[in-house]
Amino acid sequence: MSVIRHPKDFWSGVMYLAFGLAAVWLARDYGMGSAGRMGPGYFPTVLGALLALIGLISAVRAFFGDGEGIGRFALGEVALVLGAVLLFGFLVRSAGLVVALPALVVIGAFASKRFRLAPSLLLAAGLTVFSVLVFVKGLGVPMPMLGTWFGG
Repeated sequence: MSVIRHPKDFWSGVMYLAFGLAAVWLARDYGMGSAGRMGPGYFPTVLGALLALIGLISAVRAFFGDGEGIGRFALGEVALVLGAVLLFGFLVRSAGLVVALPALVVIGAFASKRFRLAPSLLLAAGLTVFSVLVFVKGLGVPMPMLGTWFGG
């Protein structure tokens, strides 16, 4: 019998701990400031420390509670999601947000075993409208709705 009784909690905790500590380490050269007057290092340091704390708690819990083992690593699904994100980054300037975001959502959703086209398209449309209204119109983020491929 293994000492680690819940491998999923353990490895997810290790991952959170590593990302949290990396954020704290990367932000070490930025000024912290104070809670009332935050410097550029305040937010990544606090967020990284909280993430590391959650990871530590999760990893420690793995030694006490029984749980299921780790299944196969879904390499194809990871490749689809990563490919969707890379495609979004490529398309957003050339084709625009209204093309890149639906492509991201539909290709990313295709990685799921429960993929259905109609709900994915509805989600893509809703997320696109929301993103255009909030980020482009509301916050003024300089992101083209239609890119240079479409005369934008």
